[in-house]
Amino acid sequence: MSANAMANVMLTIAVELQVYAMTDSELWLGLIGLAQFAPMLAFSVFTGTLADRFDRRKVFAAGVLIDVAATVGFLLYALTDPTSATPMLFLVALKGSGRAVSMPASRALPIDLAPEGLLERIIGLRSLVFQFALITGPLIGAFANGQSRILPYVLALVVFGICLVQLIGVPKPEIEILESAPGPRQALTDAFNGLRFIRRSPIILGAISLDLFAVLFGGAVALLPAIVEKRLDFEDVNTGVGVLRASIAAGAFLTALALSWRPLMRRNGPVLFGVIAVFGLGTIVVGLTRSFVVALIAFALISAADQVSVYIRSSVVPLATPENMRGRVLAVENVFIGGSNQLGALESGVTAAWFGLAPAIIVGGVGTLVVVAAGWFLFPDLRQVDRFSDVKPEPSSG
Repeated sequence: MSANAMANVMLTIAVELQVYAMTDSELWLGLIGLAQFAPMLAFSVFTGTLADRFDRRKVFAAGVLIDVAATVGFLLYALTDPTSATPMLFLVALKGSGRAVSMPASRALPIDLAPEGLLERIIGLRSLVFQFALITGPLIGAFANGQSRILPYVLALVVFGICLVQLIGVPKPEIEILESAPGPRQALTDAFNGLRFIRRSPIILGAISLDLFAVLFGGAVALLPAIVEKRLDFEDVNTGVGVLRASIAAGAFLTALALSWRPLMRRNGPVLFGVIAVFGLGTIVVGLTRSFVVALIAFALISAADQVSVYIRSSVVPLATPENMRGRVLAVENVFIGGSNQLGALESGVTAAWFGLAPAIIVGGVGTLVVVAAGWFLFPDLRQVDRFSDVKPEPSSG
């Protein structure tokens, strides 16, 4: 699973750098986010049903194979010495389809296999390994892109291959699966059952809604190439973006390390709101500063805060979900996460094109703080969560 994350982040940074080099446009960086999010929005609810009905290891592998097909497409297009970024958007959309298939299964598997009472530590360790991949991935991707247009894609294919080999050794979880009758009409019914369950579970609805609307306004990471070149005056854009990406991953990695060693035990609801507020404040600092060092620290702080948020949500959401609905619920959450990251990238790109780079980032940070304040009053059940052990699933209807 960490190999899959590493390959995907290598692809992301290579595509961002190559598209920005061809277009010199913040808007195009935002369009990359939209192209990746659209298939997730369209397919995730149904791929979540697949993850509930079939062996989640095989569903995960199918998503990785779609990623491999997209990577081959990037490689072949790079060999033509391209000058247009438009075909790359279609390949990004294909990659987003792979994520829509693999993500619900890959996120459910560690929960399915976790021993009783160890979920919080399993989530912490999973995040730790995942963030290690995100530290090395940006550096490898940026360095490889600086050497050759095709090298990042070759390396990504190798890492995807490692991921598929690793999946062979994952045991099949002994869990309750979805056993409704097959067929397109039933698949639609199953998908909407998942949505209805989320709607009537205030903790799940609050957790994923807060992430969507808070991070939607704080998508400064998508503008990294423009920030490095236009705000921080860093001479080598490839290296600058790689270092900032690595600082983002390092902030998350150190936080995940702390959480794996000492998981949060109390006041998880208030902590969730607090760290999202820190995320917004850090974003404002990024918009104000012209110092590379200050930006590096701010991005690391933003990432650390986001990692705590992810840790809490990754524990609360599955604990509040029955086993045979985790695929569908996590698929919908994946849309919310994709919405916050990918639509946040689009929002940042559009507002930067309209109002300028710094105002767009600052307004985004302020918007995040407004969402935190509103969520505090709109989601009292989430705010009042204390121990993870207090969170229990409501009965499902299938």
